[in-house]
Amino acid sequence: MEEEKYFPKEIEEKRRKLWEEKKVNKVEIDRTKPKYYVLSMLPYPSGKLHMGHVRNYTISDVIARFKRMNGYNVLHPMGWDSFGLPAENAAIQHGADPETWTLDNIKYMKLQLQKLGIMVDWDREIASCLPDYYKWTQWFFLQFFKKGLAYKKEAAVNWCPKCATVLANEQVIDGKCWRCDSIAEKKYLSQWFLKITDYADRLLQDLDKLTGWPDRVKLMQKNWIGKSHGAILKFKVKEIDGLEIPVYTTRPDTVFGITYLVVAPEYKDIDKLTTPENKEAVQKYRENASRMTEIERLSTERVKTGVPLGTHIINPFNNEESEIWVADYALVDYGTGAVMAVPAHDERDFAFAKKYDRKIKRVIDNPENPDAPLDEAYVEPGVLVNSGEFTGMKNEDAKKAITEYAEKNGFGKAKTQFRLRDWLISRQRYWGAPIPVINCPKCGIVPVPEEDLPVLLPKDVDFSVKGKSPLSTSPTFVKTKCPVCGADAERETDTMDTFMCSNWYYYRYLDAHNDKEAFSKEATDYWSPVDQYVGGIEHAILHLLYARFFTKAIHDLGITGVDEPFKNLLTQGMVLKDGSKMSKSKGNTVDPDEIYENYGADTARLFILSDSPPGRDFDWTDAGVEGCYKFVNRLWRLFVQNKENVIADYKLPDIKELSPENNNLVRQTHIAVKSITQDINAEFQFNTVISRYREFTNTIYDYLAKKNTLNEQDKNVLSFALFTLLQLVAPVVPYMSEEIGEILGLKESVHAGTWPKYDDNLAKMSSITVVAQINGKIKDKIEVDAEISKEELEKTALNSEKIKAQLEGKQVVKVITVPGKLVNIVVK
Repeated sequence: MEEEKYFPKEIEEKRRKLWEEKKVNKVEIDRTKPKYYVLSMLPYPSGKLHMGHVRNYTISDVIARFKRMNGYNVLHPMGWDSFGLPAENAAIQHGADPETWTLDNIKYMKLQLQKLGIMVDWDREIASCLPDYYKWTQWFFLQFFKKGLAYKKEAAVNWCPKCATVLANEQVIDGKCWRCDSIAEKKYLSQWFLKITDYADRLLQDLDKLTGWPDRVKLMQKNWIGKSHGAILKFKVKEIDGLEIPVYTTRPDTVFGITYLVVAPEYKDIDKLTTPENKEAVQKYRENASRMTEIERLSTERVKTGVPLGTHIINPFNNEESEIWVADYALVDYGTGAVMAVPAHDERDFAFAKKYDRKIKRVIDNPENPDAPLDEAYVEPGVLVNSGEFTGMKNEDAKKAITEYAEKNGFGKAKTQFRLRDWLISRQRYWGAPIPVINCPKCGIVPVPEEDLPVLLPKDVDFSVKGKSPLSTSPTFVKTKCPVCGADAERETDTMDTFMCSNWYYYRYLDAHNDKEAFSKEATDYWSPVDQYVGGIEHAILHLLYARFFTKAIHDLGITGVDEPFKNLLTQGMVLKDGSKMSKSKGNTVDPDEIYENYGADTARLFILSDSPPGRDFDWTDAGVEGCYKFVNRLWRLFVQNKENVIADYKLPDIKELSPENNNLVRQTHIAVKSITQDINAEFQFNTVISRYREFTNTIYDYLAKKNTLNEQDKNVLSFALFTLLQLVAPVVPYMSEEIGEILGLKESVHAGTWPKYDDNLAKMSSITVVAQINGKIKDKIEVDAEISKEELEKTALNSEKIKAQLEGKQVVKVITVPGKLVNIVVK
């Protein structure tokens, strides 16, 4: 029969159109239900979906559908992180308009997502490159500026020569640009920053609130924030009156052991500190250092190098002079960019001192072996020596005492230091949200009035310009009037880091068409925070840290009532093929459109969840897709071939009235519901869920294979099992389940129905099969009561005819009984 054949393409196209026409996924505030906000990280519209996208959005969609069937009012929105360098590069390479290129990509990728069958309220769709969105990104910048959280300063910044723009610290990975892998350089530029460091303590402390986040992600953020306790100590420069070098150290107890001081190659006063006779060597050294990555500079395997500047510092604790050197292991953006060197008690300094024949002065003794020679740096606890009035103190006590002494005498103070640096948001690119400030020669930096937002991107730009923003080439954009004094002025020509746009998008979904405010308080009070966030581990320090800062900042501004954006986080693994990450260069990519065309979206969804838990990498195989397609077809046949035996309003008799085979099928159904429900609730173990789909499907097929005809009781029990199976598979294969529901006579969508419930008493087998072994080898299989005691199980096994025959002439040494599984009889 034609109806018994499964035609996924036709079914999915029909159902998708019906869902769109009826707007079945539209969602509003409903205070009669508990809310559930599930969200996948929004994609960049690069042109086409890849299988990583398919996995990400299938995971969040199955969660959304499961929660909706469990009575939640579910929000599962979608949008586009649509500013960024690829669109601008397309404009440079192909003469394309970035906006046209981006919107065309969005149109195509949106259709791909719709074909995937995700449960999205498309009325809430947003795109960060559209003025109605970036108007509010600019508005948030102005609020931060008024609060003192946004500021401009000249600083050493990370510069990508290929992208011709600056990078935030978090965007430099292993010393390279996060996007193109070019080696990042250091430059001094005047740039805009956000004061994320004001929130360092809270970002660190509140990690404890995130009980639904993976420990791995929390540890990555903790290490990136990098809190340490120490002191800032100031050292005067002997040759230059009034010039001091501040140093941050966690070891003030070793200050009497300083024998030289090191500054970073990018240190702001290095030219002043360099004598004429040392200038050439220092300049050459700095040039070499600029070509190295931060990872290379800090590598413990690399021999440390340096060059003396020719000047000296004076140690305020003992008035001793020490040389100042430049060395590439000092970093300008950590601490103060200067490091006090104590070779006797630091392994790196010890190696440096040995290489360059610097003095090594012991100031902490090992109390158990005070006369031991210094063949290596002593870094363990001990007692101070050669340390003036602090001699004899335990070094841990001396840290506090020496810091207090420095503070009392005006050349130091206690300092809690963070590795985290303020967030650099300036970008010398076109395709981003313009920074809404005006530079007036009379008034200085002036914020654009809120009523004049958005500051729109101009069209008359030259994309070929290098080293500065293309916005600077647009006379219609640059030239303006100061809103304060009316004088001729110029607009800021940098745009904002795209992470500024993606830091708050999850709030805009709540009120996407609001033109009076970014979102209403009513909307955020009802929906926030996101209950389940899904995305890649690669965003642990970038987006996830920035979004936490953003939420805390707008919470303090009274804009939202929550101070953490994401309650639970699932970091899904990558999709691999042939054991490696999919990439065009390797020729191992899989086009979702081809899978939709040949197998259907339901098969793609089933397969992408079937192989591994969501948090692990997933290896794509063509055989695996074929296997899942066969299973979906098997499901289809199970339903349509038995439609005549299905009773839509079935009535399930009391369990005591059922025949043994019907009793068993009812119990197997409750077991399936319980195990699948628990697997979804337990960290979304969809791979085991799909295994249980297969098991339960086999159970129903086995039941039918034993039946030539079905009586009324059989039909009611079969209907119970089939409708339950339909509900269980609906979140994963939504198209097929919707079609089957209609074929079987459901009066409403299976997705509008409720998730099946299970009875704990019935989710147990009335009987189970255990194995009986002799010396570990299976000799019999025994059917016993599921609740049988350990003693009764042992007795039953020993009374088995097969076992008794095998035991003749043998001595039983011991019996090992594992209830519910086996009895092993050890003989000799």
